[in-house]
Amino acid sequence: MMENFGFGTQIRKSPYFDATVRWGAAAFSVYNHMYIPRDFGDPEQNFWNLVNTAILCDVAVERQVEITGPDAARFTQLLTPRNLSKMAVGQCKYVLITNANGGILNDPIVLRLAENHFWISLADSDILLWAQGLAVFSGMDVQIREPDVSPLQLQGPNSGRIMRALFGDEILDLKYFWLRELELDGIPLVVSRTGWSSELGYELYLRDGSRGDELWEKIMAAGAPHGLKPGHTSTIRRIEAGMLSYHADMDPDTNPYELGLGRLVDVDADIAFIGKEALTRIRDEGITRKQVGLVIDGERLRGPNTVFWSVVKDGETIGKVTSAVYSPRLDQNIALALVSAEHAVLDDTVTVMVRDVPVSARIVDRPFYDPKKSIAQAQVA
Repeated sequence: MMENFGFGTQIRKSPYFDATVRWGAAAFSVYNHMYIPRDFGDPEQNFWNLVNTAILCDVAVERQVEITGPDAARFTQLLTPRNLSKMAVGQCKYVLITNANGGILNDPIVLRLAENHFWISLADSDILLWAQGLAVFSGMDVQIREPDVSPLQLQGPNSGRIMRALFGDEILDLKYFWLRELELDGIPLVVSRTGWSSELGYELYLRDGSRGDELWEKIMAAGAPHGLKPGHTSTIRRIEAGMLSYHADMDPDTNPYELGLGRLVDVDADIAFIGKEALTRIRDEGITRKQVGLVIDGERLRGPNTVFWSVVKDGETIGKVTSAVYSPRLDQNIALALVSAEHAVLDDTVTVMVRDVPVSARIVDRPFYDPKKSIAQAQVA
């Protein structure tokens, strides 16, 4: 087994690290100060495995910020402009965490395990430190910590059948964006019907890091008859779905309205949250940038962009491509871009500087595939 991927002890390994290497992980990236597998072979084959059968992904890098205490609900609301006042125990919500200027610091899933017990399942930024700092000066009675919790993603059309093999028929009643606390042969889990794929899928949050290798092998064994493969989160599928990647498609200088995510902001509600004044002003004054989809002409892209490509109109730079990839299903180069609002006109032609080469592109709506997310929300058979 390969022991050294070139990082030091400051980069943490997940409870599934050894298992992923055994099952073919050949390269890793770093996310939330942890290794994340990014290579199980051909990324297009990984995509087809995801959309045709199922894949198991080590996403332990989605670290949890746990909020408990008498003021847990009020403090969790302080972090996000999404109105959580009607969030039930057992429910999950996609939220944005904003700073005082209305900029986005993270776009996690919030899970409500009990009346005063929340997890924030993070994208790639240090929200634990942000939350602990806010708690010191909030005057609220809360405890903020990172628990021993490590998620796996089981995603794809056969994921429901695999979950039934693991947990029985009852698991098929789990609704989209809801959770349950379960055990699998004594392994303590929280299971949610969520995932970063826009396919039918589940996330299994392991609550005992010493059981990671055992959990991985149990799922792979149960999934073998259903075509389960080890895999990694699919850049192709997430761009098809218009799903955002923190640091790529947004950062602290990006606000929700620019991304078309005003539905996740409730400035009119009687709730307190960081950035409320700024977001109210942005809503009232309007935005100067807007996210759009692009279909880029020319030869198929050899891989995702690793830098931001300029978007040009009539010789003027009007924005940047934030995420781009070739979709084998659509047989198109597709991209997400942030451009000046005045130029965000559907069907207009622009030029994208693809690795410094000008290539024609057309502005389109996004998502590119399954815009109503009917696949992810489908009833499980």
